[in-house]
Amino acid sequence: MPKTYNDLYLATRTALKNAGVEAYALEARLLVAYAVGKTKEEFVRDLRLYTSDENEQKIEALLQRRIAGEPLAYLIGEWEFHGLPIVVTPDVLIPRMDTEVLVDAALRVLVGRKMNARGIHGVYKIPALGPGSGCIGCALAHELPAARVVMVDISDEALTVSKENLRRNHQNRTICLKADALEKPPMGIGTFDLIVSNPPYVASMDILTLDSSVRDYEPLGALDGGEDGLMFYRAIVRHWTQILRPGGWLMFEVGEDQAAAVMALMTEEKYTDVTALEDTAGIRRVVVGRI
Repeated sequence: MPKTYNDLYLATRTALKNAGVEAYALEARLLVAYAVGKTKEEFVRDLRLYTSDENEQKIEALLQRRIAGEPLAYLIGEWEFHGLPIVVTPDVLIPRMDTEVLVDAALRVLVGRKMNARGIHGVYKIPALGPGSGCIGCALAHELPAARVVMVDISDEALTVSKENLRRNHQNRTICLKADALEKPPMGIGTFDLIVSNPPYVASMDILTLDSSVRDYEPLGALDGGEDGLMFYRAIVRHWTQILRPGGWLMFEVGEDQAAAVMALMTEEKYTDVTALEDTAGIRRVVVGRI
């Protein structure tokens, strides 16, 4: 008997729920829409239409990979972040809602702030050795069209993904720069109003305890923060503070139990107004300070 798109969606939703996928309804919609080559809007519009055996087979193949643990974002090649579609590949971390707290903190600092004589606000994304999709830079550039956003990474693969996300989101003022956050900034890089960073922050030994969907699929270089998880924070505070203008801000995303340690590092480096901001779960997720 022919099946409708809604039949396939309901079957996929049930399978994901039975497999313990938390957001099973959302994931079912995204998976089925991608498998049959429809946008989310087209999928909703066509729910009552009949589909083909070929589409059913495509859905089943993706479903089995998802049930085996492969993240949906890698299966469909895209994930939403701060309202923007972000391309993701296995070379980069999947954007997470927690990181939107970091973007919102940066926006509160910069929105409405008067430009200097050169008309430039510098916003750095520094995930060096931790491949990033460019989601933070894209979100900031989207919300601050007059700003100059520079996304920094050590990974060529991550920079390629970042450039594709800039292209897809029509961000022409943003550039990508290859550099290592563990080292001093490149010569002649200039000075900036804000450094925003979501560095690798999982302690090396703790990587083994991560959920298999993260440990087995996401790039380990984007997770490993050294012996205590603070390696990148120390390096960025030590080396990159020099490129901040007087009164400039440094903002980090941090791990669940790291806020106090990162705040101490920044205070030791003479940052003021150092504070931590909570995510939607009440976890101190972002640390900010002013030099």
